[in-house]
Amino acid sequence: MSRTVVVLGGGISGLAASYHLSRAPRPPKVVLVEGSKRLGGWIRSIRGPGGAIFELGPRGIRPAGVLGARTLLLISELGLDSEVLPVRGDHPAAQNRFLYVDGALHPLPSGLRGLLRPSPPFSKPLLWAGLRELTKPRGKEPDETVHSFAQRRLGPEVASLAMDSICRGVFAGNSRELSIRSCFPSLFQAEQTHRSVILGLLLGAGQSPQPDSALIRQARAERWSQWSLRGGMETLPQTLDTYLTSRGVSVLRGQPVCGLSLQAEGHWKVSLGDSSLEADHIISAIPASALSKLLPTEAAPLAQVLNTITAVSVAVVNLQYRGARLPVQVMLGGSWLQTLEASGCVLSQELFQKQAQEAVATQLGLKEPPSHCLVHLHKNCIPQYTLGHWQKLESAMKFLAAQRLPLTLAGASYEGVAVNDCIESGRQAAISVLGPESNS
Repeated sequence: MSRTVVVLGGGISGLAASYHLSRAPRPPKVVLVEGSKRLGGWIRSIRGPGGAIFELGPRGIRPAGVLGARTLLLISELGLDSEVLPVRGDHPAAQNRFLYVDGALHPLPSGLRGLLRPSPPFSKPLLWAGLRELTKPRGKEPDETVHSFAQRRLGPEVASLAMDSICRGVFAGNSRELSIRSCFPSLFQAEQTHRSVILGLLLGAGQSPQPDSALIRQARAERWSQWSLRGGMETLPQTLDTYLTSRGVSVLRGQPVCGLSLQAEGHWKVSLGDSSLEADHIISAIPASALSKLLPTEAAPLAQVLNTITAVSVAVVNLQYRGARLPVQVMLGGSWLQTLEASGCVLSQELFQKQAQEAVATQLGLKEPPSHCLVHLHKNCIPQYTLGHWQKLESAMKFLAAQRLPLTLAGASYEGVAVNDCIESGRQAAISVLGPESNS
């Protein structure tokens, strides 16, 4: 009798886990359970009145590194090569990066000349920060905030201007609260292994075996900085849905899980309101805090840890302007939204639209009102890996191993919030469930 694996959550992590389970030489019976009526989680694309695609969540995927290559491999396996829209290395969007500081946009320095001369908003050439970094001793703490790490190694300007902006952009979070070890593991490991981040990144590159495909080779040759899909990012979860159905995976939509209980024989009972499922193993790809509320009393220590992994909300405002070639996407909120909420401010669509239009007018010079506008507030969409996050993960893994619970954790709550990270977490979850027979 084939094992039954129930995957909780039909976002990209749960879809990836189901995909890799279904491709095993002897696949288990897979049931994917999603609480809402649609799959894809935060990945959502809407076509505007003029035919433009508005992304309500992630608007592109980076092809860099092993994980970037693995996602491109997935795209090829799904037959989506012809739908890929890349941003090539010679495109202005790939070559020009800006920091918005003190009411002005500043191009980030690039090339050797850019590193040798002072470039506002930095008061000294960035070469000095690099030389400082090469001479600094290794940190002794098992974890550190991103701000503290960057200030110690690269100086106060890089910490407060560059790293603060990166933390806002990637995690919608505060660099003085986020963990360097969990948010930027490659930087943390580079210092641990080579004593210098710069040396570590230079020497550590290209060590792990890279997947290979025609699309991966094309991305490398054309130096893609990012890519999307012709019909919008949601094409990926939609194609995965079609693929899973063709492989006999049961996909249940609009079925929120209301409880998990352990049966005498070590099986799970998954309660779905008016019905239930039996499972030999569960892969949870829902947020950690949501899972914590479903666990039975036997797993109370795990639930307590998972409940401490919090997330911030982000408002996404899509604006379309006549004469502008592309729609503009503005993201507001994150850890700063909590401050607004705490002050009693009413978070209305009008407020977000007004702030986005002011930002676009100031930063891009688009002063006339937009021809089309979409505002979406995504509640608790980006998990925050705060200082000591690694200890939470360690404690969760120890509990699962000690209790031999047939439960595997996947998704953005644990080891990376980007689309590539989520897809990889689903793949790793499937590998751990399938055991030695897995070669996907």
